[in-house]
Amino acid sequence: MEPKEIYSKLEELYPKAYTELQYRNIFELVIAVVLSAQTTDVAVNKVTPKLFSKYPTPFALSQADVKDVEEIISSIGLYKTKAKNIINLAKVLVSNYNGNVPNVFEELIKLPGVGRKSANVILSEGFNIPRIAVDTHVLRVSNRLGFADSQNPVIVEKELMEKFLPSQWHQLHLRLILFGRYFCKSKPKKCHECPFQSICRYLKHEVK
Repeated sequence: MEPKEIYSKLEELYPKAYTELQYRNIFELVIAVVLSAQTTDVAVNKVTPKLFSKYPTPFALSQADVKDVEEIISSIGLYKTKAKNIINLAKVLVSNYNGNVPNVFEELIKLPGVGRKSANVILSEGFNIPRIAVDTHVLRVSNRLGFADSQNPVIVEKELMEKFLPSQWHQLHLRLILFGRYFCKSKPKKCHECPFQSICRYLKHEVK
């Protein structure tokens, strides 16, 4: 099955793929992405309304007391580290960018709590700049469908970018996430329903 055929089937499964993180502007997107590390989007969406209500701008968040932010986001994983990161991130936005979020990869990865994957999400989702973010779901599904043969996210990112058009990257990333999150899980149980049974490496090499 060619990449374009796989893309078409993913498009059929998820015709209107979108991020499950809830945000209203680029600043909120950045904070939500940082908070989502090793945490579900559902959990993040439960704490961000109160967080953004109290600290709606980088200027407000930069002045926040870390204990107060910790209390607001205490239900998510690594909340103490994340509280420090988002406050420091807000301080950098205020001091270096007049409260604006930069749209350059090299600048984004300098922000506290923002790594390669997060920067790609922000560029793609927030600025409509073609990028592919490789999280655990994208990594797993890409290997199972034969897009890549590596556990290195950077290599998988490169392979995906070579196999698909830049205009497809945003939706491809989202569709792979949704497929991995709800269908092709680490230990999938819906293999008999999968449209990719004929090419799936998991079925060929791992299922006994």
